[in-house]
Amino acid sequence: MKAVNVHEAKTKLSALLAEVEKTGEGIFICRRGKPVADLVPHKHRDRLSPHPIMSHIEIGYDPTEPLTNDEWPETI
Repeated sequence: MKAVNVHEAKTKLSALLAEVEKTGEGIFICRRGKPVADLVPHKHRDRLSPHPIMSHIEIGYDPTEPLTNDEWPETI
């Protein structure tokens, strides 16, 4: 990844964003030679695909099963 200092990042932000968009490569933003932030391309998430951890969750009942009469709350 390319590294730029904070001053350069502030003055050339539009150009840096265009570079990240064009190349897909991230850029380190450094203060006194030490990285403090990453400018990286946005990752689009597919909201219709379940998270991988969801396949490990088990429910001990059928959530689509209708409630019985004694499971309904009492009316007030």
